[in-house]
Amino acid sequence: MFSAWWLVWASLQAILINDFGFNTKVAVTDSLVTNVQLMGACWLVSNILKFYLPQKERYWYILLLSAGLSAVILLNTRWALTNFLSDRPAYLVFLSNSWPVRFGISFLLIGCMTILCVLWYTVEEEKESQQRSADVERLTREAELFKLRQQLQPHFLFNSLNSISALVGNQPEQARKMIQQLSDFLRGNLKKEEQKWVPLSEELQYLQLYLDIEKVRFGHRLSTDMDIEPASLDMKMPPLLLQPIVENAIKFGLYDTTEAITISMSGKVHDNILEIRVQNPFDPETSYPKQGTGFGLNSVKRRLYLLFGRNDLLDTQTSDHLFTTIVKIPQTA
Repeated sequence: MFSAWWLVWASLQAILINDFGFNTKVAVTDSLVTNVQLMGACWLVSNILKFYLPQKERYWYILLLSAGLSAVILLNTRWALTNFLSDRPAYLVFLSNSWPVRFGISFLLIGCMTILCVLWYTVEEEKESQQRSADVERLTREAELFKLRQQLQPHFLFNSLNSISALVGNQPEQARKMIQQLSDFLRGNLKKEEQKWVPLSEELQYLQLYLDIEKVRFGHRLSTDMDIEPASLDMKMPPLLLQPIVENAIKFGLYDTTEAITISMSGKVHDNILEIRVQNPFDPETSYPKQGTGFGLNSVKRRLYLLFGRNDLLDTQTSDHLFTTIVKIPQTA
């Protein structure tokens, strides 16, 4: 495009000079001498501004640069054309009279090129700056997501190891079973660290490992009831999102009672949003679930915000001695 533009401009100048009564040789010589220098000056400006952009308060550099280059081109053109066409006195008179016009045209062309380059490189620099900011924000978000996921495991692991320790003496078979389940659970955890999204069916399989371990700890006191619509099983969700919700339900359903409880979970799709409800009973005299939305549920809410930029995807409700956690996962394309 750059070369084509100067070819067109040089042709127009040659035609114009030819219209003033000079032959083709004179017109072409004048046009080539002038426009080769102008093209070189514009190329130089483009490369200078590629590596150095003046600040807003120094835009007067553009005028100074354009005027300086125009003056240099004018002097070179005068010297070259005077020598090349010294045997044509009529043309030399025309050349002498056209200096103001030539300077003005050179100044405008170089000035326009300079302004275009400043605008172009400023936009490119802004795009690069925005991309760097987006990359930094993305890396920060991923680091925070990773940290949130890592912080969930130690608490569960310590509880499991304490339970295994208690079972080793009087129930060694149960202890071995729990060790195997814990091993499968942690192995699955390592695999999921590299995944950003998993289908609900896979998340439920992983959650079942967690529940099996908890059932070894609590025995007959813990049971679960799953009501998952088949259409929702293929819906995508962040991995390891349900464990802290279920852990919270077990904490406030079992820790303050000696009775058996049932943790209920349902899943459905509505308006391209996967909605999962986890419900547990609680004793209002010994447990207050609203105080239970600590790190576990807050971490889930924070993860959802980091992934979707929304604060309305996690909700809790309390009614009739039942505590319900509702999580919504928009399905992205």
